[in-house]
Order: sequence, then structure tokens, then C-alpha cells
Amino acid sequence: MRNEEELDGVSLLGRSKTDYPDDYAPEVLETFPNKHTGNEYLVTFHCPEFTSLCPKTGQPDFAKIIINYIPRQRMVESKSLKLYLFSFRNHGDFHEDCVNIIMKDLVKLMDPKYLEVTGIFTPRGGIAIHPFANYGDADHQDMVRQRLLAAFPASV
Repeated sequence: MRNEEELDGVSLLGRSKTDYPDDYAPEVLETFPNKHTGNEYLVTFHCPEFTSLCPKTGQPDFAKIIINYIPRQRMVESKSLKLYLFSFRNHGDFHEDCVNIIMKDLVKLMDPKYLEVTGIFTPRGGIAIHPFANYGDADHQDMVRQRLLAAFPASV
């Protein structure tokens, strides 16, 4: 069981009313301590309802965002992650930008051993875009390269 000190940074979970940000809001992200720092394990988030706006036309873009990471000391709290991803709803950026922004914000927040973000965007104009961005510390550089090369084989 977690003690109060471990939950100090978690303020959104358990609130009776949720305030949704109107635009890009990395400040809503919260963390909690990883109680299993001696284990190297993978955490995966599937976010099937991601939306953002085309920066040129303002039309909505829809995607499934998949986040995988190997935690170090801190872990992202899932409700704050949900609100953070929701904050892109009125944000105008290209698909590739959204995926890279998400990756960089989570790396800055948690300092994970490894992190990757995949965006599976709904096709518009007959073209699907699936950007992939990843990060690894010095001990995970081989994994960074392997995952980058294997992210989307030509058969997808």
C-alpha cells in the first residue's frame, strides 16, 4: 500500500469534478514513485481516442497513441496522462510533432530508462501516417536503434 508521502504529487485522481484543459497543457502531468526500481519492466498505455487539429486547416485528426516505457524512479499517473493527451484536442500540430512533443514531455517528466510513443493516425486524403519516436538512456541505446528500425515494417 502507498503512504501519503508517496502520493504527494498525485492531485487529480479521486477528484469528484475533472477540469479538462482547453489547449496543450503539459503542466497537468503528475508522477508517483516507482516501488520496483530493482526490476526492469515495461509499462504500456493505449490511448484510442487521441485528437488534435491540423495546423493549416483546423480539421480534426484522430489517432490511437501507444506509449511504452521502462520506468526509473518516477512513473506517470494515468489520469493526468489522460488529461494531458486530451489537451491536444484544440492544439494545432502535425502528427509527427504531436508524437515527438508527447515523447519529450514524458521524458522530461519521468526520466525513464526507455520510452517510445507511436501514433496510428486515421487516414486523411488516402494516406495514413504512423509516426514513432523513442528515447533511451545510455544503457538502452541498442534498444532505441532496434525499436526505431522495427517500428513499422513495410508490410503494415
